Amino acid sequence: MRIVALAGGIGGARFLRGLREAIGPEDEITVIGNTGDDIHLYGLKVCPDLDTVMYTLGGGIHEEQGWGRADETWSIKAEMKEYGVGPEWFGLGDRDFATHLVRSQMLTAGYTLSQVTEALCVRWQPGVRLLPMSDDRVETHVRITDEAGTRAVHFQEYWVRLHAAVDAEAIIPVGADTAKPAPGVLEAIAAADVILFPPSNPVVSIGTILAVPGIRAAIAAASAPVVGLSPIIGGAPVRGMADKVLAAVGVEATAEAVALDYGGRAALRSSTGEDGGGRREGLLDGWLVDTADEAAVAAVEAGGIACRAVPLLMTDVAATAEMARAALALAEQVRA
Repeated sequence: MRIVALAGGIGGARFLRGLREAIGPEDEITVIGNTGDDIHLYGLKVCPDLDTVMYTLGGGIHEEQGWGRADETWSIKAEMKEYGVGPEWFGLGDRDFATHLVRSQMLTAGYTLSQVTEALCVRWQPGVRLLPMSDDRVETHVRITDEAGTRAVHFQEYWVRLHAAVDAEAIIPVGADTAKPAPGVLEAIAAADVILFPPSNPVVSIGTILAVPGIRAAIAAASAPVVGLSPIIGGAPVRGMADKVLAAVGVEATAEAVALDYGGRAALRSSTGEDGGGRREGLLDGWLVDTADEAAVAAVEAGGIACRAVPLLMTDVAATAEMARAALALAEQVRA
């Protein structure tokens, strides 16, 4: 079985760890990773979501945080502060710094981000094929209004420095409209037996991947069933601030609303699409909600999406593997 999963950072990485446990030894996972969170710091290219997937699946993640390296030290950050070089609000540990140094050296030497990611994964052996959504530069920005006025800030500043305390007025994936899918992305989607949307942020993680021209259309046209897992349980995100960015795009923070925003593949929704014609195809064949949201099942299915209620809290790898099995089982049901 060839599985393609679109993934952001912590939620996506933890789901992938369970998915890896749920499949057989002959099955293959290709991960299309979000690069909209990427940022340049200290002259280095930092790819938070790609690295979180790589570290989590490779056994090097800081488990409590869900990001960064285990057993991290912070000497470089302390020295940079002494020199008065910032930003102080974004922490890069010493071990993590090495990854960004290697990546930046290879990019400067002319390698693409796809090639660099493949080379970094040789060390970590994540057990999946990890592809950036694009080799082109894409950065998610957030429009806000605060004491400094109305302005756009990088998503990392919005989340890490501002802690999403200011309302997000718009989400702008800068550069996405002219980016191209990375080599292998469209081919993996076309060849997939199952396509999964893990419980990643539907706007700034999966939504940014879908903003790269060609990716959304490829998923809508794929022969494989597409199944997603809700990142919203009981009207609130399990982790992070999906509710903040969902509000910015006019979507209610409920399991039902997120599913209907992705849309069922059997129907066309009225929205702004890649063709500029005001309509776009839906993406989902199946959707999993938590048992706390069982009342949403009927409404989701009325939208043309098969829906089941199962436990969706990733309390440990075993529980996450059960979530993955439920998603694969639903994929088989909708395939039939």
